[in-house]
Amino acid sequence: MGEQSDKHGPRQDEQLAHEVRGLVQGGHATHAEEWRDQQAPGEDQPDDDAVLSGSRQGLAPGLSERDVEERSEIARFLGISAFPGDRDALVVVAVEHQATDHVLAELRRLPAGETFRNVQDVMGALGYHGETHRT
Repeated sequence: MGEQSDKHGPRQDEQLAHEVRGLVQGGHATHAEEWRDQQAPGEDQPDDDAVLSGSRQGLAPGLSERDVEERSEIARFLGISAFPGDRDALVVVAVEHQATDHVLAELRRLPAGETFRNVQDVMGALGYHGETHRT
């Protein structure tokens, strides 16, 4: 005998289970009525399928795919605790976090004697494009 709810009777439990059986077993909506299906995202809303598939259609203005990948890679090995910091301090933190040779080489290209407040400052000093914000 299956589990029953204490909020309503066995007959209603069975009806509710019947209504969702196709969804549970099939993994997708089974309703014939279109009004019951989930509404697709609007033009200004992210598409979950594109996000899950790794597509970067929603890049911020001014950023290329390469810019995003490089910034992500560098930020991964620095973290926010590295800032503010100069070139040498950032390299030390990256080494402590076992950064790749590529990331270390990029950080060593930073100008000496300059303090960087965040990853965006680092990326700008390395010549990568930054995000442009709407005003």
